[in-house]
Amino acid sequence: MKKLAVFISGSGSNLQAILDATADGQLEADVVLVVSNRQSAYGLTRAEKAGVPTLYFPFKPYREAGKNRATYDADLAKQVSQYQPDLIVLAGWMHIFSPAFLNRFPNRVINLHPALPDTFVGVGGIEWAFEAYHKGEIEHGGCMVHYVSPEVDRGPVIVQTIVPILPEDTLNTYAERVHATEHRIIIKAIQKVWVTLGESS
Repeated sequence: MKKLAVFISGSGSNLQAILDATADGQLEADVVLVVSNRQSAYGLTRAEKAGVPTLYFPFKPYREAGKNRATYDADLAKQVSQYQPDLIVLAGWMHIFSPAFLNRFPNRVINLHPALPDTFVGVGGIEWAFEAYHKGEIEHGGCMVHYVSPEVDRGPVIVQTIVPILPEDTLNTYAERVHATEHRIIIKAIQKVWVTLGESS
């Protein structure tokens, strides 16, 4: 059984989708660790309810000590490596990783992003897409899962899909549609990566 580590910073609804998929056999994997850089993240509670080990690892103490992100990333990678994950899934993780982390897990870190490739990178993809639609700049939104590279939201795409924006949508109804789509494609992306890892092993 392959091992997953899931990184979250908020409510963890995508984490819940992964936990549900592993529980019902849709996804052949064990979530061996859930990491958060925010202590209040409800995703930690979701993990604890599922009996999954958690790690709260904030950057603030590093910043206050005058240490940089690369030091933080290297220390976090060391902690996570003890669980020997086959894949790390960033599911709402609000921190940009440097090579100090990524080089520890080459081609083993993927990210869920609520926008299509080469559009609306960084935080706020849902809001930007909704605004752009109403300006007539785009016809639809979307979301994707991609391999993580040091350049934000630019790594090779694993899965992408269009999410319609309807004329009657509010930002909330569009966001709900994006999140529902994310819950599906994150499972599909992990399944595709399993195939790739199997071929390379």
